[in-house]
Amino acid sequence: MADEGRQVIFNMVKVGKTLPSGKKILNDIYLGFYYGAKIGILGLNGSGKSTLMRIIAGKEKSFEGDIHVTPGFSIGHLEQEPELDESKTVIDIVREGVKPITDLLAEYEEVNNKFADEEIMSDPDKMEKLIARQGVLQDKIEAADAWNLDQKLSIAMDALRTPDGDTPIKVLSGGERRRVALCRLLLQAPDILLLDEP
Repeated sequence: MADEGRQVIFNMVKVGKTLPSGKKILNDIYLGFYYGAKIGILGLNGSGKSTLMRIIAGKEKSFEGDIHVTPGFSIGHLEQEPELDESKTVIDIVREGVKPITDLLAEYEEVNNKFADEEIMSDPDKMEKLIARQGVLQDKIEAADAWNLDQKLSIAMDALRTPDGDTPIKVLSGGERRRVALCRLLLQAPDILLLDEP
């Protein structure tokens, strides 16, 4: 998009939030930002900063007012205390950030395994469809540089100093969990990145 830099990609109008206790923590908030903007939200503890971010991220549904995200733009949100599946390892969580790519690779492997199927090998129509699907997948894999995925994950994990990939999530400290969650989030490459107390 040529005018991406001048396009308002998010706005909120007259947003408010009242807690079940009746305490109003957000009142008539107006906010809009352009593509590429860097914004800080400052306030006292308990003033609603995290709630505001959850509203922007689409995670908080109970609020007054309106929000609008321009279609085609994605939002990623790192919470203060990210929830991670404790039955997984660090690399399992990090790989969630590249799930569309790992899904492509899995389908490509599945397609290749079908070439050993006698029924497919003996049917020219099925074989032609399989070869066509393999070609489409290979093009997508090459466009995403998926053949180098392990190296990309290793570089990202090293840059963020995450624990070793085989480390169980359940043994990580709060700071290590945040780094693992941030690594996953950055690999998703959202257009709007919300970091709650980074």
